[in-house]
Amino acid sequence: MKKNLTTTYDDRQYMESLDFELYYYHDTKPVTRTGLHTHKYYEFYFFLEGHAEAQVQQEHYMLSYGDILIVPPGITHGIFVHDFDIPYRRFDLWVSKQTFSEMLKQGSDYGYAVNMALQEARHVIHTDRITFNSILSKLFYIIEENKSARFGRECQLRLSVSELVLTVNRLAFEQFNDRRITQDVLYQNICDYIEHNIDEDLSLDNIANHFFLSKFYISHVFKDNIGISLHKYIAKKRLQLCRDAILSGESMSEACNNYGFDDYSNFYRAFKKEFGISPRELAKSAKLNTSDAYKTQKNLMDPD
Repeated sequence: MKKNLTTTYDDRQYMESLDFELYYYHDTKPVTRTGLHTHKYYEFYFFLEGHAEAQVQQEHYMLSYGDILIVPPGITHGIFVHDFDIPYRRFDLWVSKQTFSEMLKQGSDYGYAVNMALQEARHVIHTDRITFNSILSKLFYIIEENKSARFGRECQLRLSVSELVLTVNRLAFEQFNDRRITQDVLYQNICDYIEHNIDEDLSLDNIANHFFLSKFYISHVFKDNIGISLHKYIAKKRLQLCRDAILSGESMSEACNNYGFDDYSNFYRAFKKEFGISPRELAKSAKLNTSDAYKTQKNLMDPD
């Protein structure tokens, strides 16, 4: 990586330039940075390395290589490093309101990602390694051009920054409209994820982080597809699995623990509400049915 292009970290939260500022930070020994804050410009944050979590308003995102964070002006946000032994690397692009307004005059497509962040709380774009590497080349080019004294430098910088912002918007559109992600496909993917992780922590935060989408959007998609909340769906799924386990001879406590219920009393009440019978009554009934079936089979084999 081109370490000569790195910038010494500055916790300044205002722009000195009238158009844009781009920084490449590489902290080999990270320290605590600025906490939750707001600013008056548009921020496009490109994550490369580290163990860090982004918070935007009430949303939390664990960041991975290739993630792009979109933060419009006036939105409360912050990046929190969780492991100070791991190097922390990222690019940070700031675009002034005036410059962003000039981009929008060229076409509304420049504002797609920002509008999705504002309207649907979708602040993170997840990219694959090949796509992100092409973005890195654009970022490094802008920094190199900015440090140069070449003829047409200012014109080239405006073109390059506009192209980069448009690229981010294209990625946002592709991810949010199909990601090859349609809402139906996302719904099925969430159901599959729940099915294979039913005994894990299936909080809305964890599921949102896994799919690199906002909690608001995932809740919206799930409710639209099935008519009930994600939380209620997971509870029903777990209760059905517990019922099947008890009918197959598994103890009530084992079923409770194996399918994600941390509290037996809550499980007991939810089970009775869902099926109109307590797990103890179901277990007793299952035992009687098994005994009756055994007697019937024995009589058929030995009629005398």
